[in-house]
Amino acid sequence: MDYIERIKKIKNERKITNDRLSELTGIPLGTLSKILAGISDSPKLVNIVAIADALGCTLDYIVSGVTENTNNYTLSHDEITLIEDYRRLDKHGCELVRVVVDKELERTSSAKPAAKESETIVISRSTVAKKMSYMEAAGALARRTIPVYRLPVSAGPGVYLDDSTAEEISIPDNEKTATCDFALRVSGNSMEPVYHNGDLILIEDCDSVEVGELGIFVLDGDGYFKKFGGDRLISLNPEYADILIKSFSEAVCCGRVVGKLKKK
Repeated sequence: MDYIERIKKIKNERKITNDRLSELTGIPLGTLSKILAGISDSPKLVNIVAIADALGCTLDYIVSGVTENTNNYTLSHDEITLIEDYRRLDKHGCELVRVVVDKELERTSSAKPAAKESETIVISRSTVAKKMSYMEAAGALARRTIPVYRLPVSAGPGVYLDDSTAEEISIPDNEKTATCDFALRVSGNSMEPVYHNGDLILIEDCDSVEVGELGIFVLDGDGYFKKFGGDRLISLNPEYADILIKSFSEAVCCGRVVGKLKKK
């Protein structure tokens, strides 16, 4: 039994619907549905913690099936955020963080005689300089992995989204990619000249976008990468006509496009 099955088991036992769980956790229904369907391969830790709290069980049980938290550890919000950030680093970034942690443990555990005020200032500046060099190096080289779903998104006629298989890719971890949750590959030329066939676009997981923003939409089961026009989906390529949303019985937004990966 994996974590999804354990969540569903408790939901069924307590007769909690997805709508109710969304209300209790504050997780958007679309995001929650993707987690429970297994589409979101790397759900955020804060979301899993919120689900555990809403279901009245421990995080240990959701993640590993352990029914009781025997170590009595309670993670604060800052600790959860730190763990999430650490997991997004690549091997080199993790090693740099380990260096800083080891240095700080060494500093706090060693009993040294009190220094004069001037000496304290010198030591503090030296320590800060070292930390800054570590963090600057980590920031310059930090990377994280995101899932790429092997289902092409149409930049032309709709492509049916029938395959949730994903692979992991490594992307730079910076301000431009901070909101990215997953990636998709463009199929077609209707979003040219900005986006081309085969481009990998970065997606923020959300249930709606503002007018004028680029998003991923599913209309009657077909996937589209378009600009949202309120009552229509718009292509950047003027050769393509607008797609009127009212012509479809079901229309869902699956995410906001926040950028694309540069081709090497």
